[in-house]
Amino acid sequence: MNLKDCYNFQDFRKLAKKKLPSPIFHYIDGGSDDEITLRRNTKSFDDCDLVPNVLTSVGNPDLSTTIFGKKINLPVFLAPTAMQRLYHHEGDKASAKAAEKFRTFYSMSTMANNTIEEISKISKGPKLFQLYVHKDQSITDDLIERCKNSGFDGMCLTVDTLVAGNREKDHRTGFTTPPKLTLQSLMSFATHPLWVFNYLTHAKFELANVAKKTDKGTNISKSVIEYINEQYDPKMNWKDAEHCVKKWNGPFALKGVMSVEDAKKAIDIGCTAIIISNHGGRQLDGSRSPFDQVKEISDAVGDKLEIILDGGVRRGTHVLKAIAAGAKACSFGKMFLFALSAGGQEGVEKVLQNMQDEIYRNMVLMGCKNLKELNQSKLIYRK
Repeated sequence: MNLKDCYNFQDFRKLAKKKLPSPIFHYIDGGSDDEITLRRNTKSFDDCDLVPNVLTSVGNPDLSTTIFGKKINLPVFLAPTAMQRLYHHEGDKASAKAAEKFRTFYSMSTMANNTIEEISKISKGPKLFQLYVHKDQSITDDLIERCKNSGFDGMCLTVDTLVAGNREKDHRTGFTTPPKLTLQSLMSFATHPLWVFNYLTHAKFELANVAKKTDKGTNISKSVIEYINEQYDPKMNWKDAEHCVKKWNGPFALKGVMSVEDAKKAIDIGCTAIIISNHGGRQLDGSRSPFDQVKEISDAVGDKLEIILDGGVRRGTHVLKAIAAGAKACSFGKMFLFALSAGGQEGVEKVLQNMQDEIYRNMVLMGCKNLKELNQSKLIYRK
């Protein structure tokens, strides 16, 4: 199998599994506890059906939407994901260039392996930064200022990771960042020599955006779970979030909102958007899926906030269902990380092309000329 044979999520996943050492693959693939929420994130889309109209003279449907003050050419974008250099030696650079080519958002994680400034220089496309509140507020404030100076278009604050979820696959595989050879993982690394070669012969692994602020950014001989539990502030509250909103003073989303109550509070502190997300099923297992919550939240606050769905998106029809339920756009992580692992920038471009083709084709089949024509009348929920 190669990239040209990758038509869907499972194809990219299979190719990535061949190319990645087991601990790295399972870090992308896994969720928390029993992975009930991880599975529910995608399964929830099956609980409703699309209702098309025919003979509507669709022509060439318009797939564009506007989020964070930027018009993008399709209603999906790359979710912020940490440590992309683990999956491919080009890491965030490959993702940013691919997103720019499709004129959609690239999102940078606080825990990226490239700096804010590096990505700003190589990509002129729309860019979103994902912020975590650290115990040391100067780290948080520094990240915001650097994004301002580097021309990032929007910012989101992740609010569902006060502590790391219980990701048992990481415990079993001995996943650490940077990877360390253990008896458990030695065979897997040994049987993936190309990955090992690329990892050892390219830039030193570090959490580039915090490396100069804390030795935890360069001396990470422990698991990512330990980093989260040591560095992120578990006492973060609405005042801390409001501080970040005001300091950024531009398009701002809370990422991890799952309730109407919290969506309303996001409006009160000045947010322009929310990202309905459960961190890809990697935090609170047994929680609702993002799609389960879109309609209710949209009905309550959809005229006051941009609503973005993050989690479980595998198909163009999932994007159409999310938009019909009230979202303006969707982001996805696992699928593009598998594509990145499978083929670097070319892989990410392939997955974005697949999604663009699916959304375009299904818009025609739905009889919709633009995304505004996708509304709740186009969905019937199963009882």
